[in-house]
Amino acid sequence: MRSADLANDILQETWLRLARGGSAGVLRSPEAYLFRMALNVAANERESQKRRLAYSEVDPLMKFEDDELDPERFAAARSEIGALAQALDELPPRRRAIFMMARIDGLPHREIGERTGLSVRMVDRELRKALAHCGQRLDRKVVRIFGPRELEE
Repeated sequence: MRSADLANDILQETWLRLARGGSAGVLRSPEAYLFRMALNVAANERESQKRRLAYSEVDPLMKFEDDELDPERFAAARSEIGALAQALDELPPRRRAIFMMARIDGLPHREIGERTGLSVRMVDRELRKALAHCGQRLDRKVVRIFGPRELEE
């Protein structure tokens, strides 16, 4: 079981099940009956553990503020993600690909240019247009990465 505590819990649960009521199988082969019962308890425990969240899954949730867990905010975020997906679908394929490489994959403009056969300046121009389009569709003010100025198309 990889854990003495878990093995002890399974042994205790097996003992409790045995104490609740016997079976004809106990009389024929007590060792095999107890072994099978312990295996069943262990299998049940393993399944139960799979349904529980690990600490690493729960810990980030504990760091959210109460208002961040608000169902209304989740619904609004889902709606905004849908609007962004729609805005991206409206972009020409090359512009969408550049946007995805820059914003999702985090590639530098130079590498995007090498992959697409475009100059860094052209990659920058396409990315600006993609950001301006998405900003307009989401009714958001788009600012430059390195400064507070709005992007103009």
